[in-house]
Amino acid sequence: MSEAIIAKKAQLVEEVTTKFKEAASVVVVDYRGLTVDEVTNLRKQLRDANVEMKVIKNSILSRAAVAAGLEGMNDVFTGPTAIAFSNEDVVSPAKIMYDFAKDAEALEIKGGVIEGKVSSVEDINALAQLPNREGMLSMLLSVLQAPVRNVAYAINAVADSKEEVA
Repeated sequence: MSEAIIAKKAQLVEEVTTKFKEAASVVVVDYRGLTVDEVTNLRKQLRDANVEMKVIKNSILSRAAVAAGLEGMNDVFTGPTAIAFSNEDVVSPAKIMYDFAKDAEALEIKGGVIEGKVSSVEDINALAQLPNREGMLSMLLSVLQAPVRNVAYAINAVADSKEEVA
């Protein structure tokens, strides 16, 4: 192999290593058997959620995972591999891939990384079943509002009872 090719591959490993380190979550899938339309639709859904999907050679992914300190990832880099990186939302790539795999049975989730930790298929599927960021924030807001709402109802009930007595 020429030095130019080796240098180009080393640069690609470096770029993928950086993506692994910066990503909030990574989902690795086997896309074998998907039609072009299905892959295009999947890429569009991921792009709309600010998730980057790439098809990268397994040897490059393996080297980048080791360089990023994710040694347990080498088991999932077999066969045709597509990888989705999300720098913002931890749940989005897992949720999109999980939902898409329900309809397109050819898509198989192999594993991934959640906040810097190697995760199994079960972990990715469990993450996918959680509500998205906005859903979690609305649940949190609801929980935070409940005590204030209850106090308001209590004050209103006391005021109503005082009016009835008067």
